Amino acid sequence: MVIATSIFLALWAGIVLYFTVISRKSTGSIRDYALGSMMFSPVFVGLSLAAGMTSAATFIINPGLIGYYGISGVISYAISLPLAALISLVILTRRFRKAGSSTKALSLAQWMGHMYQCRAVSTLFAVLSLLLITFLVLITVGLTQVLTSALKVDYRYVLLGITVFVFGYMAFGGANTMVYSNAIQAVLMLVVAITLLGSGWSYFSEGFSGFFAKLKSIDPRLVQPTNPESPLFRDYFEIVVAQMIVGVAIICQPHIITKSLLLKSERQVKPYLVSGVVVQTLFFLVVIAGLYARIEFPDLTLNGQPIKPDALMSTFVTHHFQPAVAVLVVFGLLAAGVSTIESLIQSLSTTITVDLLQPLLLREADQHQVVRINRVVIFLLAVVTFFISKQQIEQPNLSVAMLAQNGVYAFFASAFFPVLMGIFGKQKVPSAALASAVTAIVVHFSVYYLRLTPYMQGAVRNPAIPAALAIVSALLVGWVVYRVKSKEAI
Repeated sequence: MVIATSIFLALWAGIVLYFTVISRKSTGSIRDYALGSMMFSPVFVGLSLAAGMTSAATFIINPGLIGYYGISGVISYAISLPLAALISLVILTRRFRKAGSSTKALSLAQWMGHMYQCRAVSTLFAVLSLLLITFLVLITVGLTQVLTSALKVDYRYVLLGITVFVFGYMAFGGANTMVYSNAIQAVLMLVVAITLLGSGWSYFSEGFSGFFAKLKSIDPRLVQPTNPESPLFRDYFEIVVAQMIVGVAIICQPHIITKSLLLKSERQVKPYLVSGVVVQTLFFLVVIAGLYARIEFPDLTLNGQPIKPDALMSTFVTHHFQPAVAVLVVFGLLAAGVSTIESLIQSLSTTITVDLLQPLLLREADQHQVVRINRVVIFLLAVVTFFISKQQIEQPNLSVAMLAQNGVYAFFASAFFPVLMGIFGKQKVPSAALASAVTAIVVHFSVYYLRLTPYMQGAVRNPAIPAALAIVSALLVGWVVYRVKSKEAI
């Protein structure tokens, strides 16, 4: 399996580099890097959306948590959050794209600045975007776990190789490379999603009742709709209410909501959404495979050694499948992570360059200089991602998902009301956007780090709780300020 994985890894690298070379020739400005200079099929962009929304968390990390805690995690990660997220995506996309096209925005922060005609709003969200580095860390750790298991080499070499290669080609390719590679990755992920979901077919030989009986024999809590002993799925507020609030707002991540700006016309929106939503729905269901992994490793050990949640799926893949199929699945898991890393690098580096550095330090720079500075930004992101990922592999707090969700959830909690008001508000009130964003950040991190509410008392804290409270608080504060300022303007 090691040799086969190495060969396929080399082939995949060659294909990506081919697209990067082609893309670099047509990337002459930061706008080309951010939005692309080619005409993309809306279905391709929809596949890119699904691939970008589906990270290593969906295919690697979350199934591990479900393997640990059971059906309660399936309700949370495969039903509650996806349902809210996909409905939110459909509602917000068309209006966001229309507004984004008219302002010619390259990033979410720039879109905010144009909509509110306020530099402070744009700068605030550019700074807050740095929280998304935690998401880069999550995916990098997940990919490192998978390839370390498949290649049987020291994780530090794998981590370095992933960081250098992916950040390296994204520094030169940008959106042009990302869309094509994401579409190819999405097709591979689709095959692997079906493979993983079907891998537990034998466990259903006695029907669903037999499947649940197998889980119950391991631990009765695995088949309960809530798991009071888990740190993440203790009651219906945690697994349904909080996750649906988070799901509605999760679309406000830059690499998701700005994907529609790659479309060249309004008539492309429908096929874009249909392809993206259908494929994404299947991807969300992959977490069910975590239950198969728990049946495979009922005591969560291998050769007497405990299997951590982040390593459960990669261990399952390398031990459950025949080598040829295992290689295919490994590359599907790799695709799931790389596709989101590409989207994050593209959106985050653009935000830092265009919304932070250019207004402050690069006002006189020409487009070629801005592109070169953007590459330096990507290099610095790679260095930061490498060292935080190394720390998370060596000393995780249950799972790297806790770090990533804490940072990412804080970001989109702060962005949700400003995006809503920017799209649907009759008036654009900068003070309301700023007040809601600051409220979200303060509430989220206060609840998390000060251990407010009974949910935050354990060693492992669920970031969905502070995020849900932050989103609701930000909506209330933003709405009050909006109403007050709107009346003053009359």
